[in-house]
Amino acid sequence: MAVCGDDVAVLAAKFAVVRQVADERMWRVYLGSEARALGYGGIAAVARAAGVSQTTVAAGVAEIEDGELDGLPAGRSRRAGGGRKKAEDAQPGLTGALRGVLEAVTRGDPVAEITWCSLSLRDIGRQMAGLGFGCGKDALARMLRAEGYSLQGMSRTIEGRQHPDRDAQFRRINAMIAGFRAAGEPAVSVDAKKKEQLGPYHRPGRSWRPQGSPVAVRDHDFPDEELGKITPYGVYDIAVNRGFVSVGTSCDTAAFAVNALRLWWQREGSLRYPGAGKLLVTCDAGGSNSYTSRLWKHELAVLAAETGLEITVCHFPPGTSKWNKIEHRLFCHITRTWRARPLMTAEDAVAGIAATVTGQGLKCTAVLDDAGYPKGREISGARMRHLEDRVLDRGAVRGEWNYTVRPAPGPEPGPEPGPEQAGRCPQATLTHPALTGMDPGSLHALAAALDVPFGARREQRNYTQRGHRRVNAIRNGDGSNGRRRLDLTDHLIAWRLREHLHLPLQAIGALLGVNASTVSHATATAAALLAGARIPLPPPAPPPGTLPRTPAELLHYAAAAGLTLTIPENSQTMPGHFRRRGEHLRHARS
Repeated sequence: MAVCGDDVAVLAAKFAVVRQVADERMWRVYLGSEARALGYGGIAAVARAAGVSQTTVAAGVAEIEDGELDGLPAGRSRRAGGGRKKAEDAQPGLTGALRGVLEAVTRGDPVAEITWCSLSLRDIGRQMAGLGFGCGKDALARMLRAEGYSLQGMSRTIEGRQHPDRDAQFRRINAMIAGFRAAGEPAVSVDAKKKEQLGPYHRPGRSWRPQGSPVAVRDHDFPDEELGKITPYGVYDIAVNRGFVSVGTSCDTAAFAVNALRLWWQREGSLRYPGAGKLLVTCDAGGSNSYTSRLWKHELAVLAAETGLEITVCHFPPGTSKWNKIEHRLFCHITRTWRARPLMTAEDAVAGIAATVTGQGLKCTAVLDDAGYPKGREISGARMRHLEDRVLDRGAVRGEWNYTVRPAPGPEPGPEPGPEQAGRCPQATLTHPALTGMDPGSLHALAAALDVPFGARREQRNYTQRGHRRVNAIRNGDGSNGRRRLDLTDHLIAWRLREHLHLPLQAIGALLGVNASTVSHATATAAALLAGARIPLPPPAPPPGTLPRTPAELLHYAAAAGLTLTIPENSQTMPGHFRRRGEHLRHARS
């Protein structure tokens, strides 16, 4: 019989309630039971009242009549193979075509388990449609995951080319920090944070505010030169977990960086380490504290002289600035404090830094440095030579990264010894105490003290001989103009050989490679210089009890003192018997 419209309305009301709690299988069987109860025309009426296909209702009737209510495994609503087929199963060749599209835009390591694609799902769908395949973005996402792809962001982990001494420098820095902390000396990490634009500019992050009243800032980040920028330069005390930041309004130069160190020492460091004599500074290899910067080293030398500290600097290798402790122990927390807060003035930035604290006990001090630090300041080559010779103490390993700045300049280095002239004994051999009766250090110090009067005496003599001032430039450092001469140390050696061993002029000339008249002039000049300068001399050693009288005895005497002396072959002949001063007079009287 036909089902009337009122019955259909009643069924629709019942179905609306049951559908909210029934799963697919229960819903299908329930619709079949109602259709069987209505008899002829029941399937169509139930389908119309439930808003489903008659096929679904007929399937429920069939399950009831065939007794298959217990034929499905637990948890399943339909037999295996039911439902719509997957796109790759319904369209043969779809997977191969997708792989061809992805091959041209795949990124990543070919041997890695995870790769990624530079196209969006919609772009891939358009290219697949152009090849005659239709599939939605959900099916594409499922197929990409099956092929080993995943949705990922970028990871900043590639360090670039690694320096071969990177790990060794890391270990060296760690050892230096441990040594300074064990000795109670300060060790700090320094660096400049990125510049910040002052004014109502957007900053990332969110903060709690009344609903509907966010902080209003500019809709663009174009810089405003009138408002200016700030450069925070930080000093992080590693041992006590304390930060100090100098907020500069000028340029980020080496002078500004070192002044931040100066302010830290004046306000905190000298109070925290009252007996400190050394300071360890770890920093990056570039920027205002670059290991190649002349101004950085000059300003550190000025700071060391002011404070009396011996400042040791260790640079991180290039490309490893993120390992500097100040980056992840101070700067990241300052960024967190500044989040969602525009820096209207430099004072706002200082206040935000000073308010930075962490649960691990970090506290910060911030000061404003509004002094001017112009760019382009140059350090002369003469100043750098002075620093390298007398102030900087380069490390034995990687001296460009590891060096110490002394608070007081060291002694002036003497001239580098040139190549020994052929046909004479080496000067280092002739300064032996056994030959001169003086310590070599005392002999060289005496030469340094007489250098100025010796040069003046030589120039005066040359002027008298020429009758006018010098015309030609001096080619050699000793003023010899290419001719062989004895330097001041040789003058003193000749004088001491004469006084200590009483060697004749001809024998001394053979050792020095000059004639006897030159030796006579040298000994007379040395005696005159000593008399005029009135320099107190260290007491010389007493002469040996038995003076050498022949060249063989001289060699034997030197060998007994542990000295290998070789009489050179030159145009000057050493006498076979050394006649002492006054000995020829005694021989004549006899």
